[in-house]
Amino acid sequence: MVEIIHTPLVVVHVLACIFLMLVVLIQPGKSGGLGAFTGAGAQQVFGGRGAGNFLTRTTWATATIFFSTSITLAYLSSSADESLQKRAHSAQQKTSKAKLPAPAPASSARK
Repeated sequence: MVEIIHTPLVVVHVLACIFLMLVVLIQPGKSGGLGAFTGAGAQQVFGGRGAGNFLTRTTWATATIFFSTSITLAYLSSSADESLQKRAHSAQQKTSKAKLPAPAPASSARK
């Protein structure tokens, strides 16, 4: 069940990460940043204050998706059926049993 949900969740997480980076870089800051290239176009489309509100809301929504997928992926990776320590211990036992020579059959005839 975990494998079914893990892959789509990773895809959503990566897309949210990339989109969040782009949205943050587009926002006009105090020093301009990359918002200087698109700031004028955004103000014409959204109005004088509309671009700031829209980009702020988009940032918060994308950040919420990013953090929720991060927490979910961390939970899924830690809630596996077996821990790595248990797997290593069982693998070590299997290899040690394979290396031991088979015990000689006990003879039931006594003299």
